[in-house]
Amino acid sequence: MNTPPHPEHGVEDLCAAGTEVYEQALREGRVSGAEAERAPCLVDFGLLTHSVTDLLTLEPVAPAVAFHRMLRAMEDRVAEERRREQRLAETFEPLLRIDGRRAGAERIPTLAVLSGLDRIGSAITAAMAASSGEVLAIQPHITHTTYTAPEFHAEALARDQALLDRGGRIRTLYQHTLRHAPSIVARYERLHGNVAVRTLDEIPDRLIVIDGAVAFLPANEDRTLALEVRHPSLVAFCVTVFDRLWHLATPMYPERVHQPSLNGISQRQRAIAGLLVEGHTDAVIAVRLGMNIRTARVHIAKLAATLGSESRAQLGYLIGRSGILDPPA
Repeated sequence: MNTPPHPEHGVEDLCAAGTEVYEQALREGRVSGAEAERAPCLVDFGLLTHSVTDLLTLEPVAPAVAFHRMLRAMEDRVAEERRREQRLAETFEPLLRIDGRRAGAERIPTLAVLSGLDRIGSAITAAMAASSGEVLAIQPHITHTTYTAPEFHAEALARDQALLDRGGRIRTLYQHTLRHAPSIVARYERLHGNVAVRTLDEIPDRLIVIDGAVAFLPANEDRTLALEVRHPSLVAFCVTVFDRLWHLATPMYPERVHQPSLNGISQRQRAIAGLLVEGHTDAVIAVRLGMNIRTARVHIAKLAATLGSESRAQLGYLIGRSGILDPPA
């Protein structure tokens, strides 16, 4: 069984194991190497040192000696910081005398890269905490374990409800494959306020726009990097894209609209038919429509049976002839 990693802390916040082992060493004059392994921080902080007569045991450094040594180290660091402060003041003193009216004013960067899920989540939470307007969200099927963790959903739910309580509004787009996902439906049933959800066969990657002032976009495949966009033109573009997708989407919440079938062919099968005609493989079709490849193949088989196709090549021909991809009159 693996030993859990020792928590990081400073000497001023000595852990319980460290306090216990150090007290034992002071009372008994030494501790075994096995005992010392419970609190490796004691060696790091110089509170325990290996015995010169028995390398398998460790002896305590007197508390008064350790305390004064650490105080001296802190005083040295403070003195170095003061020297750095003086050098910085000397560097900027002539620069501050220059007329800086042509320099850029202090402002929030219009484009910033956020690294790490915690930092991304904190930035979104902070932006929503200052909002009482509208949040637009595009939420593709998320498989990353952090996003599926219960604590992540609880935090997001509380964040959304706080916005709604301030009179805000939330509009969210999902893929059609999530229309019957119990967790998605339950999430919005628990929220109270102005919430609307719609779905599309295909949606772009994740997008969150808050008050038409800031947008968050993923910057890598696993979404551990994100762009925080505050440039007015770029944010306005994101809002326009969202609104156009919204008008093409099918309502899911608060009132679910069932997608009509055409000649026995469902909306899902029409979306698959369009991708088949474009020449995409089963794997690509599954990824673009947010389903697993087995489900995609089941829909393809049903589509082929409905159109009477006996081969993949014939299926493409029959799709084109059937008119199922023709725009509505």
